[in-house]
Amino acid sequence: MNLDYLDFEQPIAELQSKIQELKSVGGKQDINISEELTNLEKKLEELTKNTFSNLTDWQVVQLARHPKRPYALDYIRRLFTDFDELHGDRKYRDDPAIVSGFALFHDIPIVVIAQQKGRTIKEKVYRNFGMAKPEGYRKALRVMKLAEKFNMPILTFIDTAGAYPGIGAEERGQSEAIATNLFEMTDLKVPIISTVIGEGGSGGALAIGVCDKLLMLQYSIYSVISPEGCASILWKDSTKATRAAKEMKLTSEKLFELGLVDEIIKEPLGSAYRDINLQVENLRDALYKNLTELKKIPSEQLPELRYEKLKKMGAITE
Repeated sequence: MNLDYLDFEQPIAELQSKIQELKSVGGKQDINISEELTNLEKKLEELTKNTFSNLTDWQVVQLARHPKRPYALDYIRRLFTDFDELHGDRKYRDDPAIVSGFALFHDIPIVVIAQQKGRTIKEKVYRNFGMAKPEGYRKALRVMKLAEKFNMPILTFIDTAGAYPGIGAEERGQSEAIATNLFEMTDLKVPIISTVIGEGGSGGALAIGVCDKLLMLQYSIYSVISPEGCASILWKDSTKATRAAKEMKLTSEKLFELGLVDEIIKEPLGSAYRDINLQVENLRDALYKNLTELKKIPSEQLPELRYEKLKKMGAITE
């Protein structure tokens, strides 16, 4: 079993392994394997297409958390130039779970704010698995205020299981920090584009997600709570997370149907980690298109339009 692949991806991993073995044998023994290799590669493509065309909601959740999925810094390094990171909230300390700073996007000065999970064990601990503490959200707000001062659009990248739930974070005002961000972001007079690149969990995600345009990668999720947390509350059983994922309607497609998401950004066959360069180009095109549209709107109108957008979210049916 290949631990870099999810359970439902194991047949794909096995076929890829066979292809690599065949290439290795052919290279060492000077054997003509082109025909057999072509057949296996066609079979691999068909298998991948079939697998990813019939995903369950829980499988999408797993993809959003995939260990090889690109994280915020992977995109920042490829999308932007002259990125200059800013640290600290000027009240307590810096929070590495939130990455923020100035950058250029198509020669347009912008502000970037992102949640970074971390790749290695050491980095995961350093980034606190992307779960920000109050100082992280206060840092984000400080940088947002700088963006407004210098009339720079804000691009945020959401990828977190939620805000950090520790005692220290609660003592330093976790809920207040999130609530303040929600309040302040509604009134910022610069364009805001938020993109869910993996997990969008709870208020921890929403704290940098009040925006003019909400984008989601195809296999990302966005919800008020994790499926495990939802199952624990509704059925007192976290093992029913699969059922919860279906009921919560947390995938990009279902959220788009509900009118909560403005655009779904297509992922390469097999999800974003299979071809990060293609994924970056898809993301770049979507960000530039939406940013170009928003820059045409007078800054004074942005808070009003943002408010109207928020009011339309949700509906009551009988």
